Amino acid sequence: MTAETADAAIPARRASNVKALRLAETVAIPVGAMVASAVAFSIFLLIIGKDPVQFWQLVWTGGFGSSFSIQNSLQRAAPLILTGLAFAIPARIGLTMIGGEGALVLGGFSAAAIAIPLVTNAVPVWITLPVMALSGMAAGGLWLGVVGWLRHARGVNETISSLLMSYIAIAIMNFFVEGALRDPASANKPSTMPIGDAYRIGSIPGTDVHWGFAAGIVLAVVLWVLMSRTTFGFAARMTGGNARAAKAQGLPVGALMVVCCVIAGACAGLAGFFEVTAIHGQANASLVAGYGFTGILVSFLARHNPLTVVPMAILFGAIAAAGGVVQRRMGMPDATVLVLQGILFVVLLVSETFYGRFKIFQPGNTGDRV
Repeated sequence: MTAETADAAIPARRASNVKALRLAETVAIPVGAMVASAVAFSIFLLIIGKDPVQFWQLVWTGGFGSSFSIQNSLQRAAPLILTGLAFAIPARIGLTMIGGEGALVLGGFSAAAIAIPLVTNAVPVWITLPVMALSGMAAGGLWLGVVGWLRHARGVNETISSLLMSYIAIAIMNFFVEGALRDPASANKPSTMPIGDAYRIGSIPGTDVHWGFAAGIVLAVVLWVLMSRTTFGFAARMTGGNARAAKAQGLPVGALMVVCCVIAGACAGLAGFFEVTAIHGQANASLVAGYGFTGILVSFLARHNPLTVVPMAILFGAIAAAGGVVQRRMGMPDATVLVLQGILFVVLLVSETFYGRFKIFQPGNTGDRV
């Protein structure tokens, strides 16, 4: 190798080192946050007189200890993948969108509502289910699309507006479920008319995991390609890095914001569709299960990477699946896992301040911060 060739290779090596260090930092800080959260929660258990070792053993048993536990975890992970994507996509463009819960509820309600005339008139399943899915995605997409438009056109804070619109979406569902669309047979729990077993989505062959899990994985891959390998994704990342600079370069910042919010809402609306067709069979208050808020934590741990959202959702699905085991074996309330999630969320937010602060993750040759 000549001296000229060696000199030319130096910038490439430096760029490779910077990329490797960034990846290491991206992995190390969330992992550190999870370890710190586990330690903090263990201290909490000791304070209330419970055995931390037994708790973590039960979490493992309830989440991954058997074939049934694994399938239960994957079942619970399905909506978390979709709601995690609903937060991750706007986050890539610099928006903090916490309205996934409302889009899920409205999407599930829309799917159940449009199914009523279709099921009543015995429209074939192969027509009914796609129409229900499209209805749920359209409702969720339009709902959060409004939030994106308000952010761009009126400067309304998307965090506040999306949260408020979640409450409005839940109120809309309750209004119709307890009124015009209430099934007379649902005396104890107001619900829409059941879609019937013939119109249920079913499970992946050989498992008890419904098709929402597979759909979530496929969608995660598609959105990763969209956000990482296309000009749209590049423009979205540019806008998220500096909206003013992106606008100065002629990028359609407003359109990018609205489209990302529509995609996010469609993801959450699809989660609502699967909750209706695979779990509940109708729309009712059970749709308000907190998946939209847990999806925020999933996305943060995944660093808003659509591909990484999948394993993080499985992790939180396992924690949720273990809640019943912890309740029975340790005499603790089922909400114990929510306390764990809350601690993890706070620690994770604090860990965001550590990026770029550790010398070990900074390249020694370039003088640039990672």
